Amino acid sequence: MDIWYAILVAVGAVLIAVLLLSVGVMFRKDKQFRSQHISENKRMREKGIHCAVSQDREAKKAESRKLKVESL
Repeated sequence: MDIWYAILVAVGAVLIAVLLLSVGVMFRKDKQFRSQHISENKRMREKGIHCAVSQDREAKKAESRKLKVESL
């Protein structure tokens, strides 16, 4: 009987959490979550901060350019 009580409490806690998280979506005009991608944040773009994948790609391009110049 104790295990069923624990399961019931856990399911209830999850349901309450889902309801509280959905309140923000219900009252938004566009009914969507904001993007969590760092490159879509205006302030991060202003500071020149991008996602790790983009920064890694840029660093590899800069490194390959550097190697090409040194090999001449």
